[in-house]
Amino acid sequence: MTRRETMAGGAALVGLAGTAKAATPRSTPLDTHDALGLAELVAKRKVSPSELLEAAIGKAEALNPRFNFLAQKHYDYGRAAIAKGLPQGPFSGVPWLLKDLNTYIAGLPTENGSRFYKGYRPEVTSELVRRIEKAGFVIFGKTTVPELGLTGTTENKLTGDTRNPWDRSRITGGSSGGAAAAVAAGVLPAAHATDGGGSIRIPASCCGLFGLKPSRGRVPMGPPRTEGWGGLSVHHAVTRSVRDSAAILDATQGPEPGARYAAPTPGETFLSQVGKAPGRLRIALMLNAPAGSPVDPECVEAARKAARLCESLGHHVEEAAPKLDVAAMGAASFVLIGSSVAADMTDRAKATGMAIGPDVLEPITLGFVGYGQKATGMDFARANNTLQTAAISMAQFMANYDVILSPTLAAPPLKLGQINLTPDVDFAAWGQRAAVFSPFTQVANMTGQPAMSVPLAMSSAGLPIGVMFTGRYGDEATLFRLAGQLESAAPWKNRRPAV
Repeated sequence: MTRRETMAGGAALVGLAGTAKAATPRSTPLDTHDALGLAELVAKRKVSPSELLEAAIGKAEALNPRFNFLAQKHYDYGRAAIAKGLPQGPFSGVPWLLKDLNTYIAGLPTENGSRFYKGYRPEVTSELVRRIEKAGFVIFGKTTVPELGLTGTTENKLTGDTRNPWDRSRITGGSSGGAAAAVAAGVLPAAHATDGGGSIRIPASCCGLFGLKPSRGRVPMGPPRTEGWGGLSVHHAVTRSVRDSAAILDATQGPEPGARYAAPTPGETFLSQVGKAPGRLRIALMLNAPAGSPVDPECVEAARKAARLCESLGHHVEEAAPKLDVAAMGAASFVLIGSSVAADMTDRAKATGMAIGPDVLEPITLGFVGYGQKATGMDFARANNTLQTAAISMAQFMANYDVILSPTLAAPPLKLGQINLTPDVDFAAWGQRAAVFSPFTQVANMTGQPAMSVPLAMSSAGLPIGVMFTGRYGDEATLFRLAGQLESAAPWKNRRPAV
């Protein structure tokens, strides 16, 4: 039997964490090895899968009261998987956390960070979960998210606020903020994440991790459907090392049954690219936010410093930016997201008999529902056309460049409470506030391109600052070659928060 251990009182635990210090977990291989390194220890019988799982559970139990990154505890599910016998995959015996957002294990709860989905137990298992488990990962829980993944901070009324291991008063980013907090805190070296507007790269930047958003259609999203938010959303991971990200993508990428489209099949493994020289890349340096909103000087300087590093490695860097109608693109993405949210909430209301309202959904979520309910079929078609036009414009720009370099975010990690889904402003003002914080990340979702946040900088206040590199559609290989080169030239593996 699989046992669910609830998160009742999670918000209270967060509130008390400042007055009662949690026990410090003992040092384990989780502190010194990435996921591939842990798998190698298992293969050489230097540590067992059970020992790694129990070490990860111990660290999660010790640190979750301080940072609140666990939405679901599936400890017995992980133990049962080991007892049954693990596949001999590249990550056999390595602990893993899923994101608690539209990623399913049949019969186990997925609550999407929402009171409206409390107790929801899907009848299907996601294709991605099947691939993760085939790779040998041991799933032992799910991480916190904002309601329905709708913002760049992980705060919600179901599980409470997720706090940044670098500074507990700061956000971890969203919507994969629970995953990033768990990895940054040292519970495990990598965790599942998704990205519909920056939700891998924003938390990676906020928590000092490597986060690559794959090309549209690279990683399976079903069942029951194979596309999220009209193609804006993708799945992958946040990691400490570049090679883990590449190897995880190798294990999970490829078409799934019923998919409308798939990214081009790579000629070689992504892992094989990490150690390869990328050659002399043509890099466009984009320092201004696409819509002209302000960018913190420390984030600009982080991008400039990364540009100088790239030049020192032999790459050609020049300031340039694609010409895009970002106002039209932003409006189009709101139509796609709002329509998707409205349809899902309407279906949920019909299935449960619960009414859509403030008792089960947060104010900004209700704003998305209302926005989507007003959108027409023609609005949806025009939004889709707008983003296709943008993708063509971007592809034409990138005929002259291999990579675009920019800040990941327009500011270091914000204080909690500024862009959550229960704000002190209306829907329009909230949208502006959220867009100003993450103006760079959303473009790659709209155009389908791969992009990565690389943890190359720290603020004067000791907070992580990510630098983003965006590649051509289908060309994660170039990003992995560049990332491996940057990781070697400016290593970040020993830069950890003191937890």
